[in-house]
Amino acid sequence: MEYTRLGNSGLKVSRIALGCMSFGDTSKGFNEWALDDEGAEPLFRQALDLGITFWDTANVYGFGTSEEIVGRAIDRYSRREDIVLATKVHFPMHGGPGGSGLSRKAIMEQIDASLTRLGTDYVDLYQIHRFDPEVPVEETMEALHDIVKAGKVRYLGASAMDAWQLAKMQYTADLHGWTRFVSMQDQYSLLYREEEREMFGLLADQGVGSIPYSPLGKGRLARPFGEHTTRFDNDPVGRRQFGDGDAGIIGAVESIARDRGIPMAQVALAWVLRNPVISAPIVGATKPHHLPDAVAALQVQLTDDEVTALEAGYTPHEPIR
Repeated sequence: MEYTRLGNSGLKVSRIALGCMSFGDTSKGFNEWALDDEGAEPLFRQALDLGITFWDTANVYGFGTSEEIVGRAIDRYSRREDIVLATKVHFPMHGGPGGSGLSRKAIMEQIDASLTRLGTDYVDLYQIHRFDPEVPVEETMEALHDIVKAGKVRYLGASAMDAWQLAKMQYTADLHGWTRFVSMQDQYSLLYREEEREMFGLLADQGVGSIPYSPLGKGRLARPFGEHTTRFDNDPVGRRQFGDGDAGIIGAVESIARDRGIPMAQVALAWVLRNPVISAPIVGATKPHHLPDAVAALQVQLTDDEVTALEAGYTPHEPIR
């Protein structure tokens, strides 16, 4: 495993992050493909064996049950000080005034709820899951700064927003001497490259690290075009985002993987990792080969001709927020 600083911060993370949206209680109606404690155990153990110590979840994943499973896994299989633990806040957890969004009330309420479910007194990286246009930026940034100063959070991150929104929030933090964001969790893969237009330039300028989600295009880049999985069949959002127009890119990944004698996932992930703004792609695992393939991608160096072939079929997409 390789390790790197998260952006320009002092926080050192594994270059592959374990995405924990795949873990939770399916009876809550969040993810039909989610794994419970027993199903997730070998994946947590495998992550630790591979040196993947950066684990990312969110309060809304499994409506709280992902955080509970992650917290129990840390207690059973590792030590809290050996894990860089990340979670998020924004999406609805209940109908009350503190149940969603980025108000001071919501941030204060939801960080305490997350800490309880995770079984810890702090998280290493607390991320706003989306931008909240209904709350003044000053209110959000001061509340986030306060939970850092209270010792509940070590670093702050953001996710899935426009570049101008991130710039506004960073400027507000600077203006008042509050804590800045050190990371941006945005969607990025060969099938979705819209962050290259504005966001990545801003991240490079501001020293903010990218920890992209869905680096395999929700699994579509890991298998030949047309093959289905349980997640594909139960993921209406992914089906709306990607379609027949992506067949050429997926075909290019398949061709290069065949020529190299490696899985498609390694090719697609190697392409993401070569971007200098990327700190650690987030890989959701449900099968034994997912994490070893991700780690192996760190050693795959694509040629210029291969990169040209992989990028040739891209067409613009509507921004995903």
